[in-house]
Amino acid sequence: MARRTADIPTLVSRARDGDQRSVARLITLVEDDSGQLREVMSALSTYVAPDRTAGKGAQIIGLTGPPGVGKSTSTSALVGALRSRGKRVGVLAIDPSSPFTGGALLGDRVRMQDHALDKGVYIRSMASRGHLGGLSVATPQALRVLDAAGCDVILVETVGVGQSEVEVASMADTTLVLLAPGMGDGIQAAKAGILEIGDIYVVNKSDRDGALQLRRELRSMMSLSQRAESAWRAPIINTVATEKDGVEELLDAIGAHWEHLHSSEELQRRRLQRARVEIEAIALASYRRSWRGLAGVGLDDLASQVVAGALDPYAAADALITG
Repeated sequence: MARRTADIPTLVSRARDGDQRSVARLITLVEDDSGQLREVMSALSTYVAPDRTAGKGAQIIGLTGPPGVGKSTSTSALVGALRSRGKRVGVLAIDPSSPFTGGALLGDRVRMQDHALDKGVYIRSMASRGHLGGLSVATPQALRVLDAAGCDVILVETVGVGQSEVEVASMADTTLVLLAPGMGDGIQAAKAGILEIGDIYVVNKSDRDGALQLRRELRSMMSLSQRAESAWRAPIINTVATEKDGVEELLDAIGAHWEHLHSSEELQRRRLQRARVEIEAIALASYRRSWRGLAGVGLDDLASQVVAGALDPYAAADALITG
């Protein structure tokens, strides 16, 4: 059965007033790549654009790291600390999708039940749907929904399933990289590329053996990868998220980085880069859809010629483009 057409202006207005059902409907339209998506983005830009130009809007904090380091627990602890400071918080928790069904466990909400009834918190689990980089392809537009809905801070938790989940750095104003004792040494961190994307490093589960050694290894590896021209020196914060130890210190570090972004041109640079990536992704997706519809038959014929050895793939690609 086809979904009924949504009243976008009403949904946006209600979302601005804090109606969580309306926020959920808007993000669902984003995830489903609805035919009304352009209308949604146009309506949201009325609220988002002025704040972005002024360097305001929601602060977007990305959390990434290997599985098992406590990303969901740390996210929940940060939500509690932010709420105690009067902040309205949005959470996008990205879960891996099944390669067979396309579904996802969406289990991060299990660890955030403490905030389930808090109307100042909106938590949304999103399936990655096979998108690489640790995020969902719909993440940029979902961030716009939460920003327009009046969230002061948006926490984005990545899938965290390997050594390529670093895309969050292009989406966030502040990127937290979480590590834990026993989850790999500094060399593994360097291989994962996380020493180049983190604004703040968190050694979670620091009550365990090996926490001090991990901190030393991390500091040593960071000294080798730190860009000399960077005015920001990423701190390392020790936490025990299950006990909320170190969370206030972490929040203070996030605040210090936010002030640094505002006092320099870095915030504007990051947001411009984020907009460029988003525009490019939308344009390429739109072109790919229209191009496939026009070139489907010709593509099959060219593919057959490549398989048969009559054409090489580059020549086939040139033939497809030139028509």
